[in-house]
Parts: sequence; C-alpha cells; structure tokens
Amino acid sequence: MKAIGSTTFGGPDVLRELELPTPEAGPGEVRIRVHAAAVNPTDALFRAGAYAARTTDVPPPYLPGMDAAGVIDQLGPGADGRLSVGQRVVALVMPTRPQGGAYAEQIVVPAESVVPAPAGTDHAEASTLLMNAATARLALDTLALPRGATVAVTGAAGAVGGYAIELAKADGLTVVADAAPHDRDLVRGFGADHVVDRGKDVATRVRELVPDGVARLVEGSDQREEAVRALAAGGTLVALRGWQGPAEGGVTVAPVFVAGVRGDTALLDALRLQAEQGVLSLRVAKVLPASDAAEAHRLLAAGGLRGRLVLDFS
Repeated sequence: MKAIGSTTFGGPDVLRELELPTPEAGPGEVRIRVHAAAVNPTDALFRAGAYAARTTDVPPPYLPGMDAAGVIDQLGPGADGRLSVGQRVVALVMPTRPQGGAYAEQIVVPAESVVPAPAGTDHAEASTLLMNAATARLALDTLALPRGATVAVTGAAGAVGGYAIELAKADGLTVVADAAPHDRDLVRGFGADHVVDRGKDVATRVRELVPDGVARLVEGSDQREEAVRALAAGGTLVALRGWQGPAEGGVTVAPVFVAGVRGDTALLDALRLQAEQGVLSLRVAKVLPASDAAEAHRLLAAGGLRGRLVLDFS
C-alpha cells in the first residue's frame, strides 16, 4: 500500500511516498481504507521531530497524521459491534505508535477510536472533525463552566478556536474571541458574542470588555503570558500546545492533550452528531493529492489558512 512518511525528522521535504505492507486488523481493531487525511499543525511538529522522545522505540518510517476518513474494509476479532465492513467512518489516530499515523491508504486503529462519518459530508470534510473538535471539547470540559458563564478564546479563527466557540455556544456560554480584521465576520459566524482585535495587547482589549478579567480562557494562539493577562486573579487558562506556565496572579495553567480522549468513543460520537446537526462547521481550505504532502506542509507553515488542508488518498 502507499503511505506518506519519512525515515528521519526534518522539514517538509523529508516527506515522501513509501510502499509498505498492508496492515491486518488485530483483536479489537478495525482496518480503514483511507480516502482523506487532514493536515494539522501537530503533523508538522511530528514531522519536525517535536515528539521524537515518544518514538524512541518506534522504527522508521514515521507516518504523520491524526485525522482519517474512509471506509472500513476489515474487522479484527472482537471489534466493536457498532462498526461494520463498508461503513464510512472517521478515526482519531496517534502517529507516535508503531503503526504510525493517518497518512496511508490503509490504517489499523482501535475500534474505540472510530465513529461513523457525519451524515451528509464527503471524506475531505469528515477528515477535519475529530482531532480539533475533540481538543476543543476537552478544553471546555476542563474549564467546567456553568451555563451563562463567560469564556475567552484566542486563536479563534483557527480550527480548534472555531470549534471551541461553537461548542461553547452549544453549552450556553458567552464567548469573547479574538480575530484579525479580515476574520471578524468568520468568528462572529461561529457565534462569538464579542470580538476583539487579535495580536499584541489582546489582554488589554479583553479587559476593556471585562475590566476584572475573564475567569476562564482557551488559549489557541500560543501567546501564553500575554493571554494570562486577560484572566482574573485565580482564573484558569487551558493551553493547547503543552505550555504549563508558570503564570502570575494565581492563574492556573491547564495543558490539555487530545491523546487522553482517543478512546472515548462516546465523546467522539457526540462530536460526530453535532457535526451532522450543524453545530460544528467542517471547513476544508484545499484538497491536495497525497503525493503533495510536502507542499501541504509548506502551505501550512506559510499560514493564513482558514480551514484544513486535506490529503486525498482515494
């Protein structure tokens, strides 16, 4: 089968087409014929070696990719009775495992990490759901806010930020979000109640709306200390990129890692249902052939995307 990966870590050009043996589903696993794999920032970090410490016992090649959409073509013994051969599905995939990530024509994953694809979506759209939406869900669950409370979201025009706003509104929360001038309508479209200019001094602009600072914040822009300044004393910041502080003013920094919910089938399926209902917006920036994975990573690094790049393995 064809896969996209590398034998070493480095820049986008380390990615190349590989011919690998077709994997077989083991107990509790399913094999998916992948049609689409979303390209996420975490894929670029993995390719560059940011997670190399987690792959010391994993021989190359290294296959990136955490989001796959396709069709089940094999069920392993004891696989979940929810799933069937020929079913369209999406999967949350861990690239640091020996089998690698989602950038392959066929992948084997635990059945618990697989749910039906949202009805009414194509493979490319479906592939953009799980990793980012699960991260946003985990962030909001960590904050555990009651209905009517206020949450701030930075990096609001991004994939996680957009999902965080939509999920927060579905939870009955008031949302303060940041956006560049050209993204204001987009972020308002997600449901943000208040939109402030993104970038340097975003905390000052949040405090113009909430003078004492917000109690809870989802930090999707990697501004760290600047975002902390938007928080009230004793507030909580959820960090999406592993930052653990320290933070001043009694602020708690709570890093979240989507790997922690990779086997939470109920959570993943709830996100699938919300996508079907239109609560979550599936955004595709561009679809490229899988063989153009290096170019996709270069486009990702260039920034400015609104929606996800998707690799076509059809």
